[in-house]
Amino acid sequence: MALLDYKLPEAGLAGSYIDGAWHRPMDGRKLTIENPSRREPICDVGRGTSVEIDLAVKAARKALPAWRALPASERGKLLAELGRRLEENAEEVARVLAAESGNAIKTQSRGEAIGAAGVLKYYGGVAVEQKGETLPLGPGVFSYSTREPHGVVGSIIPWNSPLQLGSVKISMALATGNCLVLKPAEDAPLAILKLSELADGLFPPGVFNVVTGLGEEAGAALASHPGIDKVSFTGSSEVGKLIGHATADRIAKLTLELGGKSPTIVFPDAVEEGRLDATAQQVANAMRFARQGQSCTAGSRLFVHKDVWDVLMPRVAEKSAALRVGDALDPDVDMGAVVNSERYSEIRAYVVEAAEQGAEFLIGGIPAEDPAGFNPVPTIIAGVDNTWRIAREEVFGPVMAAIPFESEAEVIEMANDTHYGLAAFIFTHDFSRITRLTRAIDAGWIQVNQGGGQIPGMSYGGTKQSGTGSEYSIEGALEAYTYRKCVTVNVEPGA
Repeated sequence: MALLDYKLPEAGLAGSYIDGAWHRPMDGRKLTIENPSRREPICDVGRGTSVEIDLAVKAARKALPAWRALPASERGKLLAELGRRLEENAEEVARVLAAESGNAIKTQSRGEAIGAAGVLKYYGGVAVEQKGETLPLGPGVFSYSTREPHGVVGSIIPWNSPLQLGSVKISMALATGNCLVLKPAEDAPLAILKLSELADGLFPPGVFNVVTGLGEEAGAALASHPGIDKVSFTGSSEVGKLIGHATADRIAKLTLELGGKSPTIVFPDAVEEGRLDATAQQVANAMRFARQGQSCTAGSRLFVHKDVWDVLMPRVAEKSAALRVGDALDPDVDMGAVVNSERYSEIRAYVVEAAEQGAEFLIGGIPAEDPAGFNPVPTIIAGVDNTWRIAREEVFGPVMAAIPFESEAEVIEMANDTHYGLAAFIFTHDFSRITRLTRAIDAGWIQVNQGGGQIPGMSYGGTKQSGTGSEYSIEGALEAYTYRKCVTVNVEPGA
C-alpha cells in the first residue's frame, strides 16, 4: 500500500448494517463521501432514510430480550473482542479515517484508532461492574436494587472524531444490555463502516445496527422513532436542541454532548522555574490545533496574565506555527483539513469579521477563498474583547482568541461569561488557586497544567448548554444507559 493510499470498506459501501447483514437503501439513493484534503470523491454509500431506521429499530427490539438477559461478563467479552480486532486492524482503519475526516494520520487518526480500541476493551472489562444495592429496611423485609437497560438506544455521532465517539457509544449501550442503532455523520461514515465489518458475526443479529444517511432524514427519524427508548447525541448545540424537542413528547431518555468555548487560563507561576516551554506546548495542545481546532473541548479562549503575556505568547505562537499543514495521509503532516467547504467557509467568515474589527494576527491570517484543500493554518488573534463574536461562539476551527487579564476575579468572570460549560484548562502551581478556580469555573471537565484528551474511566460531560450526562466511564454508562429498579420482598409473610 502506498503512503497516501487507503483500503475502503467492502460490504460497508451498502451503507447500512441491519440485523446482522448489509443492507442497501430500498430507493437506491447514495451519499458521496469526499476527501477534504484533496477535494475529491472517495466513494458512495447508501443514503438511508426513515425506512432503514425503522428496519434497524425493529431488529434491535427483536434482539433486546435475549441480549439484556445475557450475563454482563459475556457482553463484555464481545466488546473486548471487537476492541482486539480493531487494534489488529488499526492502521487500515486509521487511513480510512484520515481520508474521510481530514484528521492527520500522524498526529490524530492513528491515535484515534488505537484509542477507540482501548475504549472498547475498557468497557469490555468493566461491564461486570453493574452492581445494585441492598437496602436495610428492617427485619422481615429484603429490599434490593438492580440496574436495568433502557432498551433500544439511538446514537448519532459527528464527523470530527467518529471512530472514538462511535466506540464510546457502542460500548456504553451494549455493555449495559441495550441494543443499538448508530447513525454516523454523513461526511465521515467510512471508519464506522470498517468497524462494522470487524463486528460482523460477533454480536447476535439486531444487537448492533448502523444506518448511514443525512441528519435531516436518517438522524431525525432515529431521534423521533417511538421504538427508541434513549437517544445519545454528540454534535452542535443547535442540533442538540432539535433532538431534545424530538425526544420530549415521548419522554425518551437523552444524553447530549454539545459544543464548547473552553477557557485556557495561564497565571505567572506557570512559566516560572523553567516551565515556559512545557506550558506553551500544553496551551497549544489544549487548542487542538493538530485536529484543526475541530474539537468541542478546544481551549479557544486563551486568558494570559498581563505580567507574562510578552513572555508566553511568542512561545505559544512558535509552537503552534511549527505544525506542518497538508494532506491528512502524508506521514509528515501534523495538521490536516477541516471536513468540508461549509465548515471552511464558516471558519473563514469568523476570521474575516475579526480582522475587520481590528484584531491582530500573532500567527495565521484569513484563509484562502478557494483552496486546493480545506486547510486553514493555525491562527492566534489578539486585540480581542471577550464580547466579540469570535470569542463567544464556537468557531470549530484552528482559531484561538488571546486576551490578557489582571486579577483572578476578573478571569473567572470572563471564563464563565458564556452559555457553554464543557471544558477548561488552568495553568498554575498554586494549589490554593487551583482549588478556588476549579470550584468557581463552570465546566464539566477541567484540566490543570495539561491540555490532553479524554481517557477511558474518567467522567466526561458538560453543564449549561454544553449538554447533559457524562461519558467515558462506567459510572456515566450506568447513569445514562440504565435505570435503577427497586425490589422489596416480605421474607416473613403472615408473621
